[in-house]
Amino acid sequence: MNAATATESSSLATQSVLRELRSTAAVRKRAHALLVGARAGLSAAFTVGDDATIAAAAALVAQVTHDRYGGGPIPYHSRWRHFEAGGVDRRGELDRLLGNVSAAERARTQIDLTVVSVLLDAGAGPDWGYVEASSGQRFTRSEGLGVASYRAFVGGLFSSDPAVPLRADAAGLRAVTAEALAEAFQVGADSPLVGLDGRVTLLRRLGDTLAQQPDVFGALGRPGALFDLLCADAQGGITAHAVLVALLDTLSEVWPAPNRLPDGTALGDCWRFAAARGEGASDGWMPFHKLSQWLSYSLLEPFEWAGVAVTGLDALTGLPEYRNGGLLLDSGVLAVRDPSALTHTWQVGDDFIIEWRALTVALLDELAPRVRAILGRSEAQMPLACVLEGGTWAAGRVLAQRLRGGLPPIQLNSDATVF
Repeated sequence: MNAATATESSSLATQSVLRELRSTAAVRKRAHALLVGARAGLSAAFTVGDDATIAAAAALVAQVTHDRYGGGPIPYHSRWRHFEAGGVDRRGELDRLLGNVSAAERARTQIDLTVVSVLLDAGAGPDWGYVEASSGQRFTRSEGLGVASYRAFVGGLFSSDPAVPLRADAAGLRAVTAEALAEAFQVGADSPLVGLDGRVTLLRRLGDTLAQQPDVFGALGRPGALFDLLCADAQGGITAHAVLVALLDTLSEVWPAPNRLPDGTALGDCWRFAAARGEGASDGWMPFHKLSQWLSYSLLEPFEWAGVAVTGLDALTGLPEYRNGGLLLDSGVLAVRDPSALTHTWQVGDDFIIEWRALTVALLDELAPRVRAILGRSEAQMPLACVLEGGTWAAGRVLAQRLRGGLPPIQLNSDATVF
């Protein structure tokens, strides 16, 4: 084999591994295999509750969903729910600020906002809060991060041109400093924000990544160019998984996690875990792509508002983060074998955390049909995106508030780049 052939063969092998590890089919298959193992007693860290325990958790999620939405429609689990915090119509405000622009440009702006806001949406910590001047309301946690990022966006923090504030572009993102973000998010001694530097790192890496792909993101390097990329051959519709794949293919270098293939290709939120079995070089990797999937869920509406149908929503998985995973622990669906695990501070790449997240993905798939059955809704009426919103995320927050004043059950040393 000559050098050129060897290089081509290596490239094809890498592409094969990436296709596997960047597919939600692999996320699900490996997560469900780990759940089967945990039920068989093969997990050193967790046990899984019986059918009655899972039924009780589903009943709780159904009750929380009913309390929030009654018999009416349930929206997607999306960053746009946080932009609605406090009953303020910020989408309508953004529409008014944009004025008479095309549906495509409106979508590009909404995508600019969504991408930046989701990258800033990791755990805020219990002591941070944001006071919105226009409404006079104080917001914390995810809602606070959503409102703060929205206000920073309309204020032009992520644009390189003060005359065109309503966008995010490569130069603007690369220029963001910790001081500027801290000021925009009202960070101070009495309102500390967890992972501030990590958030700035993500924004700058996003700017670098956008600038390096002008064929995709244009000369300005706008995240909103994803609209044009995905709609180029859409013929009126796209799939949810296509949104995720586009994000993973174009923005994988944004994530600073040190998870890479031997040739240096970034894998992002995909972790070495020996029990996660797969074919070839993908064996021993457990993929999640939590933030990318959260971003995919959050981009569904901007595409739909622009008249682009999005199908195959349930190809995406449940989100393996501390609200959904916390629901499973706090409801007894999952239990730790060693109680000290709940007082230890873990790293994102620890086997304990990887397995917890994988079991969360698999168990959310089991909870969803039970919740639908209790509420009398079909899968079409209540896809997983709505089960999460109704739903598991909200129920996880309810239990955390009841048991620990809102803190998650597991202590995690987060740099705000995964959770």
